[in-house]
Amino acid sequence: MKSFPHALRLLAGSFIKVHEASPRAAALFATRQRWLLCHAALALHFPAAHSGEPGLTRRAFGNLALRHGIASRNTAHAFFDEALKYEVVRPADDADGRAERVVPTPATLSLLIHWYVMHFRAIDLIHGGNRTERFLADPESMVALVQPVMAEALLSSPDVRLPGPRYRIFAWADAGGLLMDRLIIGIDPDARPARDRFVTDVSAISHLAQSFGLSRAHASRILAAAESIGGIGWTGRRGRSPIWISRVLYQEYARVHARKLVILDAAFAGAATSPASIGENPAGAGDI
Repeated sequence: MKSFPHALRLLAGSFIKVHEASPRAAALFATRQRWLLCHAALALHFPAAHSGEPGLTRRAFGNLALRHGIASRNTAHAFFDEALKYEVVRPADDADGRAERVVPTPATLSLLIHWYVMHFRAIDLIHGGNRTERFLADPESMVALVQPVMAEALLSSPDVRLPGPRYRIFAWADAGGLLMDRLIIGIDPDARPARDRFVTDVSAISHLAQSFGLSRAHASRILAAAESIGGIGWTGRRGRSPIWISRVLYQEYARVHARKLVILDAAFAGAATSPASIGENPAGAGDI
């Protein structure tokens, strides 16, 4: 499908723009584990809000992480505290001075809506249609309908949860996904791989790291790990020639995003024809 590489590049560029616009919020979702935690938590938020009892407790969030096998309870609690500290969530009812239950802040919900918009644009680019336009006609209502269904499918998808070994190096490292996104947008989407490699416009690790506020040592460790299993390399002298990524690494990255787009498209189609789905209880909403 000729349009898919362009859609993939569109997504990669959009992820980087989100980081540039909201680096603190984006940093909280900078690993696959944190990203999954966020989607699981949001899947609980919307049905609860619809029932008139909004808010997710710290304890419930820890149980949620364990139930889906995403993280330990301690890791989930630390993430919960960090999200509260940086106002990604806010207390739902703090009359007693304690944050017993939290809800997403308006800024977080706005960021979520933007996340959906850029994915619907990618789907429309691939398949045509007007999903983006239909979503933007009432984004708050559509997010509430789509998120629980979409998150449940994401959490159940092996392709999404466990990428291939080369892409996993990036996806599970802090800000590693951004490094991979930058390599992807550095590839000509119409280019054919040479010797099973795609050549990027990136060469210097220091410049790559600096773009995302990372240390050169951290970026070097990620790239070295990927290089050790043939995921990336340099076309010439290290640091002074373009980096290439292997066809296999590109396919691993593409497979994750393709599966995510299929899940999102199905969730959107279902929400558009069955608005009553928000009243259901996906992803264990009864534990809120």
